[in-house]
Amino acid sequence: MSKPTAIDLFAGCGGLTCGLKKAGFEVVGAVEINELAAQTYRLNHPEVAVNSSDIRKIDPVVWMDELGLKEGELDLLAGCPPCQGFSTLRTNNGAKSNRDGRNSLVREMVSLVEVFRPKTVLMENVPGLKSKTVFKQFVRELRRLEYIPEEDIHDVVKYGVPQKRKRLVLAAGYKLKVPFAREVQGFKTVRSVLEDLPKAGESGDHWHDYPESRTELMMERIRATPKDGGSRSSWPEHLWLECHKRTNGFKDVYGRMKWDAAAPTITGGCFNPSRGRFLHPVEDRCITLREAALLQSFPKRYKFPKNATKQEVALMIGNAIPPEFVKRQGNAIKRAMIKNSGVLKSKEACL
Repeated sequence: MSKPTAIDLFAGCGGLTCGLKKAGFEVVGAVEINELAAQTYRLNHPEVAVNSSDIRKIDPVVWMDELGLKEGELDLLAGCPPCQGFSTLRTNNGAKSNRDGRNSLVREMVSLVEVFRPKTVLMENVPGLKSKTVFKQFVRELRRLEYIPEEDIHDVVKYGVPQKRKRLVLAAGYKLKVPFAREVQGFKTVRSVLEDLPKAGESGDHWHDYPESRTELMMERIRATPKDGGSRSSWPEHLWLECHKRTNGFKDVYGRMKWDAAAPTITGGCFNPSRGRFLHPVEDRCITLREAALLQSFPKRYKFPKNATKQEVALMIGNAIPPEFVKRQGNAIKRAMIKNSGVLKSKEACL
């Protein structure tokens, strides 16, 4: 029998697909509307049919037919709707709020579940989504369709990712309870991922060698930040920024990572010292984009288009689902399907 099949919704640069493939799934289709993200996805997963349309305009019945699937055949429908759509945007005076239209993307997942009737469903998102009405409606709709959803907030550092990153995870099976992945003992550190890399700027890897451009004042601030976990609290007063004199919040900005700890959450601002604790543990620079990708658990040779800007690649990396975390959850889904339906070969159980 063939590998279990999966579809990746809101695929981004391919973190979820990368993890599912590591877990032994065959990803047969993906949806990604952003042109650069879709380009990156295709660079790394050329065998997957990528639909670049707005998911709200995709006819699920037509798409299922194009993928050669029938109702109930798909093993896993997975996705991470853009988390920006679950924020409340306020006007300048804060008196009114506007709901981001991307909230409807969660409902699109329900529509696809209703047509494809996959054996299992996986959603990952920001923890704040759990309290939103749109998520509660999503859970109710899954139950109406006879799925058994389980949802909880997990820190990916407990699943083999060298990074602290809390995420909401929902796993559901059709008339089947799908357990979450088992936590690992201990955790991976920044040192285990970065220490043995070639010197940045001399590696031959475009995204490890991409040069930084800092003012002398900024370099003085970076040099004044103590090695291996130091912060701006150690700066002499003449280096303080005016905003930091007025308020002492956001203490992680301009901070260094610590060798023997997990990295902080990798965000789209990971190339900028003013956006978080993104300075290298001992070198006077920010982490490179290759280092950021590795801390997200992407493979060392994962490709990003050279025509992209540093900001664009950082955003794709920061928005991605860590592949290692997905691999472990994918394995948990496979175990549940094997145990309850025997649809996979016995050797697929050797995870």
